[in-house]
Amino acid sequence: MNGIRNNRGFTLIEIMVVVMILAALAALVAPKIMGRSDDAKIADAKVQIRNIESALKLYKLDNGVYPSTEQGLAALITKPVTGQIPKNYKAEGYLDSKNLPKDPWENDYVYLSPGEHSDYDLSSLGADGARGGEGKSADINSWDIR
Repeated sequence: MNGIRNNRGFTLIEIMVVVMILAALAALVAPKIMGRSDDAKIADAKVQIRNIESALKLYKLDNGVYPSTEQGLAALITKPVTGQIPKNYKAEGYLDSKNLPKDPWENDYVYLSPGEHSDYDLSSLGADGARGGEGKSADINSWDIR
């Protein structure tokens, strides 16, 4: 063996070129990804509304009625003790989670029974958490996503 080693590493310029390329890619990709997060939250709210609707239908199938507005969506997790008491309530409740889901903006879903549009109305108030709005702030309503 001749005792000569090959200790080749990255030079500072090579590292800087890689960092510049990564920064350029991030500058191009990040705005496109960031704009899609609102669309993903809207889609998530629609899926959650569908899941809650399935639980509401199971509740009605077992008990003959939907939970009242007073009982609210909490009736899907614990047996109501006010209003019309369900006679065939499932001991484990009707939602997989033992907590009421919040919409993707961390607001409570709005539940009204009887509803103005059907037997019940279920809504997310969107990004602004207030009725009405447009775009990402628009309400997401169960009767609109049928």
